[in-house]
Amino acid sequence: MVIYNMTEAETLLAELIWEQEPMGSGDLVKLAAQRLGWKKSTTYTVLRKICENGIFQNKGAVVTSKMSREEYINRKGEQYLDENYNGSLPNFVAAFLKRKKLSKKQIEELVVLIDEYKE
Repeated sequence: MVIYNMTEAETLLAELIWEQEPMGSGDLVKLAAQRLGWKKSTTYTVLRKICENGIFQNKGAVVTSKMSREEYINRKGEQYLDENYNGSLPNFVAAFLKRKKLSKKQIEELVVLIDEYKE
């Protein structure tokens, strides 16, 4: 499944929804006006877009997520690996390590994670 990459505006609205859901669409409009300085039309336009892309839904004037923030981020990460590293986490890590050095603490944390998944 290809996951939709939200724009900056869509991400701002998504964060409000994930923080407050479930919430009435009218309440979302008020919150977006308060926190983001958006007009009603802007909020509904952005909401429509993120609903069309299967991340949220607005049913009966109640806005809820169809996937959690964590699930969205995980799917984006998996898609990135698929598109750029043939789905290979080792290839990604190797490319990452060519540009950045890990601290001893980070290496230890990775070893613990790997050991947990061995079992």
